[in-house]
Amino acid sequence: MKIHKRKVSAIVYLIVLALFATFAAWAITDNKNLFVTVSMNGLTIAALYFLVAIGFTLIFGLLKNVNLTHGSLYLLGAYLGYTVADLSGSWLVGVAVGTFGVGIVGFLLQVLVFRHMQNQELQQALVTIAISVILADLMLWGWGSDIYQLDPPDWMYGAVAIPVIGKYSIYKLFILGFSISVGLGLWLLLNKTYLGVMIRAGVDDQQMLSAMGVNVHVVFALTFAIGAAIAGLSGVIGGSLMSITPGEDTRYLLASLVVVIVGGMGSIIGTALGAILIGLSEQYGLAYAPTYGVIFTFIIMAAVLIARPQGLLGRE
Repeated sequence: MKIHKRKVSAIVYLIVLALFATFAAWAITDNKNLFVTVSMNGLTIAALYFLVAIGFTLIFGLLKNVNLTHGSLYLLGAYLGYTVADLSGSWLVGVAVGTFGVGIVGFLLQVLVFRHMQNQELQQALVTIAISVILADLMLWGWGSDIYQLDPPDWMYGAVAIPVIGKYSIYKLFILGFSISVGLGLWLLLNKTYLGVMIRAGVDDQQMLSAMGVNVHVVFALTFAIGAAIAGLSGVIGGSLMSITPGEDTRYLLASLVVVIVGGMGSIIGTALGAILIGLSEQYGLAYAPTYGVIFTFIIMAAVLIARPQGLLGRE
């Protein structure tokens, strides 16, 4: 049975790769400059999706907490970062407040809500939907329906020369590098530190970890806070790239869900791969088939679910 599943997975992957190779060959022949530019934009969006989804996969994939407030945490981080940066005149201070402020909110969510509903996925989903609606209304009341945008530091403005496409935004390149750094840092935290060992042990056998004298509730609260803080951080980063407006919470929650479904729950590398696939397909769709562009994301998700229901790199 496993061999049959692997054959089906291999066939689906080969078909997808063949289709992409054919499309890339045609696009490069037709307009190489456009193809490379769209690919870079797709990787930039993928980097932002990765930042948002990595916090979601940490909470959902490892802790098994169905946190549907994740998009609201993204938007809250963006609003906090904008407000503090506007008052202080420092983008970095806005980043710090948006990150740690949302991290504190996440810590409180775990202690006050999820701790009392462990392994109750339906209740978690319903309660967090309600909380996300409340947060959305509070943010609409506090910041209104206006469109805001953060201004990054002066050294991030401008563009640098890149072969084939010419000039490309420094800030977009910063997002690419920063997301790689965050992903690498989180991987090291989970796999090379004592806290990471406790997190993984608590997920696999919570009772045994408690018997060893470790306060599992504190470990889970800290893990949830880290995931929430990354959501807040990505809100400030994303708010400096694009606009901050009501409705962005739903967009990035859905993006996180799709990325985690495609990449696999609990896998950092899988999340990165899923973000790349979704980011590129979204931008290719907008550039080459704007009428049907949204379909590409669902085709990828359906193909992955058929070939490997647990995601590309998710655990069986």
